[in-house]
Amino acid sequence: MAGRCATSFVGASAKRWDKPGGAGPVTEADLAVNDLLHSVLRLARPDYGWLSEETEDGAARLTADRVFIIDPIDGTRSFTQGADTWAHSIAVAERGEITAAVVYLPLCDLLYTAARGEGAFLNGARIGASRIEDFTEACVLAAKPALAGGIWRGGACPAFKPAYRPSLAYRLGLVAQARFDAMLTLRPSWEWDIAAGALIVAEAGGRITDQRGAPLQFNRADPRLDGIVAGGHAIHGALMGALL
Repeated sequence: MAGRCATSFVGASAKRWDKPGGAGPVTEADLAVNDLLHSVLRLARPDYGWLSEETEDGAARLTADRVFIIDPIDGTRSFTQGADTWAHSIAVAERGEITAAVVYLPLCDLLYTAARGEGAFLNGARIGASRIEDFTEACVLAAKPALAGGIWRGGACPAFKPAYRPSLAYRLGLVAQARFDAMLTLRPSWEWDIAAGALIVAEAGGRITDQRGAPLQFNRADPRLDGIVAGGHAIHGALMGALL
């Protein structure tokens, strides 16, 4: 339903404008998907709170036991460029922990799903995170700022192979299915970009923390996380040990 809504707009010609304060672009498709998901999900679960990139935030969600955490289109720039690597990201948080998650890339026909304690799946098939331990064998999703020598012990980035995908939710899905061994972003990250993918990685047998190694908590008053490091357990530990 969300995929049909988003793809009814032509990415490059969808009306687009920039959010205040340098918060990035938004399109009419982002808002249409947000409105659709809000009407469908809140009708089904009226007692749930709501946190979405495209809805003005408020304190009411903080008193809800369960909260929807939504990014209607993660990778809006890719959407406007006519690329296919943008995603819908939908999660449910219960008392700060994610219990159900979906990341869907409609143009790639990729549906990542997870429920707490039940494993992670891609298009219905169970997936598992990487078991690679050695940096020299690892491929890590990371933007250029995360490769700078000044953030790593010894003054140089480890000898992993870097790669990049624009959508954070998609990056986490790729890590969960072991297409890539790990991902990291050391910038403050919005909960709606991370929530669904965090559970998918964890249920795939991987590990995900903030850049200091602390467990992730969701539905916080300030919905920003202190960076993200995710991957198979061994490579996650190696990355944490190499960061300053």
